[in-house]
Amino acid sequence: MNRKLQRTGSLLLLAAAALSAADKRINLFPKLQARQTITYLIRFQSDKTVKTESRVVAPMAPNDAQIDAHGLLRVEILDVRETGSEPVIHARGRFLTLDSGAWAKGPGEKKPDAESRPVDPDGKSVEFTISSDGSVSDVKGLDSFFPDQRQAWQQWVARFALAWTLPANGVKSGEKWKSDQAEQMGAPIAGLNWARESAYVRDEPCHASQLSRAGEFTSSSGPPETCAVLLTTATLKQKSSPKNATPEDFKLHDLRTMGTAKGTSEVITYISRKSGLVVRATEETSQFMNVVVAKADGSNGVRYNVEAKSHAEVLLVSETPLPRP
Repeated sequence: MNRKLQRTGSLLLLAAAALSAADKRINLFPKLQARQTITYLIRFQSDKTVKTESRVVAPMAPNDAQIDAHGLLRVEILDVRETGSEPVIHARGRFLTLDSGAWAKGPGEKKPDAESRPVDPDGKSVEFTISSDGSVSDVKGLDSFFPDQRQAWQQWVARFALAWTLPANGVKSGEKWKSDQAEQMGAPIAGLNWARESAYVRDEPCHASQLSRAGEFTSSSGPPETCAVLLTTATLKQKSSPKNATPEDFKLHDLRTMGTAKGTSEVITYISRKSGLVVRATEETSQFMNVVVAKADGSNGVRYNVEAKSHAEVLLVSETPLPRP
């Protein structure tokens, strides 16, 4: 009888320990040090189509455009300091390679051949700070980048800074939460906000990507890590009135806008539970705008129907030799 009671007690203790482990909250901030370098492969594709209902051309109006780019971004951590319980990171990013195609579409035009650009001989880089609230500030050098480089970097930093937007007390498997974020890209409609719903779905084995000298990417041959898998879905909300949706920069050009915007987004992120680094992330986004751009007095109005879709992928790359030119 005593042995049976002891065995039952042991089982109850094990069950309690398992429940305690499952309920434990974890902090997914990246564990970084000054002078540390990390490399990411970024793939970004976007397609924007604009239809107009007038021959009048308005300043700052959106144009058809497509981007198809992928490249290696090397990030050097310059400084890490604690503000409360959240780290503040100052870093420098530089593209090592970039294969891209970015162009303005004309009627019936086909996609041109991609342009391959090696390491920038001028050593152009972007310095930035990720603050304790997850905002990106003190950005210097981004204007010197090519447009597709800017888009790729913005995709990377949005994925990398995800940990700062998580609940302050940590997260646990199965938990769900909500958050709001203002639209970061300029738009002819003011007051756009992404309403996000996120969930810590599960844990999965994960690998960094490995780059061969031939320029091929495969999963690292090392032992797998355990990643927290986070799913975020978002809906674009408009706080401004459809009858008066003019952003401040349009007002500075004596323009007035009216219209509506909507959009959806889905992001799947794998974050290493050991290092806090984003190992892999993908995003699918679609947006639509129906907007009239006119002079401040209401004359010369032009209606634009804008439809945009994008796909982004960010992969952590293990330190391996770059492909030979």
